[in-house]
Amino acid sequence: MIFRKKSNDGIESIENDAVLEDSPVVDDGQDEGDSGNSRGVTTGPWDATEIEDHESRIDLGSLLVAGVPGLSLQVQVDENTQRITMVTLILADAAVQVQAFAAPRSSGIWDDVRKQLTTSITNGGGLVESAEGLFGTELRARVPAPDKSLQPARFVGVDGPRWFLRGLFLGSAAAPAGHPGLTEVFSNIAVVRGDEAMASGEPLPLQLPPKDDPSGQTPADEKSPPDEVSPEQA
Repeated sequence: MIFRKKSNDGIESIENDAVLEDSPVVDDGQDEGDSGNSRGVTTGPWDATEIEDHESRIDLGSLLVAGVPGLSLQVQVDENTQRITMVTLILADAAVQVQAFAAPRSSGIWDDVRKQLTTSITNGGGLVESAEGLFGTELRARVPAPDKSLQPARFVGVDGPRWFLRGLFLGSAAAPAGHPGLTEVFSNIAVVRGDEAMASGEPLPLQLPPKDDPSGQTPADEKSPPDEVSPEQA
């Protein structure tokens, strides 16, 4: 596995701010009881409290990623703040852009985010439909690329305990059947929510892995995700 770092102007990929435009609900950071495995899920993505192999994963702050052979990791960095805004996991000809957000304790936000994404893609000249997938209701879209052609993209959302994880699958992973290897990587992600109060839809903080990360990875040459697209509406 290798890491790659890019600034905002160095990556051409889907960027969508539809999480959430209006975020009046603030989570005070206090749990009502133990979240643990009580939500009854049998497949991930996971809450960090539901896994035991923390130290063997790539530590990206709010995301803990289990590496697999051939997987590369690319981060997008805001040039002004030098903060990581997005993580892209790449495996062969498939990629998934991953972002985690705060969510209310009492309810998820994927339903609202899905509506906003649908409106944004449609207004931008793309096509989108809802369908049932491995992670529940997802959006299967075709969005305008820089050359004006329509490229496939698949949006997946997972509501966890006080967090929301969005995955944007590109390349061969955008197909309805997805990419088996990348699907496994995404489903094995663990989200570290933290206890601080955050507005619903606020991005959870990301960071580069520490130098003594157990994966032993070092930066490599930059590489863009497969079938990259950058629609203005997204």
